Amino acid sequence: MAYDRDLAEQIRRLTSGVDDVSERQMFGGLAFLVNGNMAVAVSGQGGLLVRVDPVAADAWIDGERVTPMEMRGRPMHGWLHVLTDRDSHGLEEWVSRGIDFARSLPSKRK
Repeated sequence: MAYDRDLAEQIRRLTSGVDDVSERQMFGGLAFLVNGNMAVAVSGQGGLLVRVDPVAADAWIDGERVTPMEMRGRPMHGWLHVLTDRDSHGLEEWVSRGIDFARSLPSKRK
């Protein structure tokens, strides 16, 4: 499954005024990076992948729309898979969470 290009465009609009944001195709989707750190990605399996503080991640998991991200059967701590309808289910809030956390990490840019 290819990633949702409409969702990617909405994220592109939400990040247009944010400094140090770049895009990179990764893992069958499109990732948005801040200072070289992945913040949020449009998943090739549908939905959104959001990077958050691993300590706070459990507070957002509801088992339906927000679940822990898994890669090859392994949970990826600090990453959430979010099913979003792009229009009303908090896309801007999720993108902001990912950007805020990625910005808190040491820059990977030289």
